[in-house]
Amino acid sequence: MQQIAGADRVSKRQKGRSRILLATGLWLSFAAAATAADEPKTFRDWMAGCDNIKTCTAISLPPEATETITYLRLERPAGPEGTARLLLRLRGEWKKPPSALQLKLDGAAFPSGSKPLSVTADGDVVTLTFSAEDTAALIDAARKATKLTVTAPGLTGSISLAGSVAAMLWIDEQQGRLATTTALVRKGANTTVPPAPALPVVAATPVPPMLDMKAAKHQAERLRAALKKRSPDSCEDGAADGDSAWSLGDKRTLVALACSRGAYNLSSSFFIMPENDPAKAAPLRFADGDGDGSNDLTNASFDPRTGHLAFFAKGRGIGDCGVTGGYAWDGKSFVRTELAMMGECRGIAPEDWITLYRSAAK
Repeated sequence: MQQIAGADRVSKRQKGRSRILLATGLWLSFAAAATAADEPKTFRDWMAGCDNIKTCTAISLPPEATETITYLRLERPAGPEGTARLLLRLRGEWKKPPSALQLKLDGAAFPSGSKPLSVTADGDVVTLTFSAEDTAALIDAARKATKLTVTAPGLTGSISLAGSVAAMLWIDEQQGRLATTTALVRKGANTTVPPAPALPVVAATPVPPMLDMKAAKHQAERLRAALKKRSPDSCEDGAADGDSAWSLGDKRTLVALACSRGAYNLSSSFFIMPENDPAKAAPLRFADGDGDGSNDLTNASFDPRTGHLAFFAKGRGIGDCGVTGGYAWDGKSFVRTELAMMGECRGIAPEDWITLYRSAAK
């Protein structure tokens, strides 16, 4: 599989990821510590990150060239009651997905003497959910074991454990669990664990019915023409068929001008414009979107029924790396609601990417 990073395991990986993310406009902006989305950390063959309420995730990175994508995903909420949840995922092309998997740790059966473990299948993704006992056993074994092998009739997968302990130790540190009874790795006698931060609540506001196609096209055409006079190179004319517009009520219009089209990414610039008055259009500012507080989003979609604006900036065509997130219209501005990132193109599905920001809808 293609890797966003370079060949060297640490320094070139970080530099390579930065080059690609910058080249596609997917870098993260950093805000105050309480709300900032911090980029995931790489620990050899694992990656880990935490969101704004200190729920942390660690993912094993599959090999770059393999027919069956196999990886572990561990997620743990913060706070004294936060319990680790460990999943094993397989993605592949099969006529009939496997119904059970056999696991081995460095050649020895895991769990010890166990029969094949039952799994669930959803399309091309097979999931094994570990029990609490097996999760604890695998975490403990990772201190010495180097590889988890997964087999089923007709397939074999391999998961490197190199870096897994360092990733879990980092998670313990972020959640204030070091030397506590609930630590994943470095346990101690202390029973005090910091509570999880409060989950932000966002009140999304639905907007009036969508403009008909003719009205939406007219609003976008007027804004595009006005911008072209002021800044001729700000938007590609060839992408104009991707322009959109929606009514926000109170004689305001949300306009998305498609400004750059690639093989699998369409970048749009967003403005709030008084109806039929492009001279007074104001560019939006998106925190942790495609750039440093810019008004650009990639592969964006707006749902007027919920007031939710989503984006999915792909690192490559199959969509197994990049940045995804969303914002909610609260009647005055667009407020960030979610953000997730995967900086390595290794076949990991977007639903398993590392969450960096989350909220609750009011």
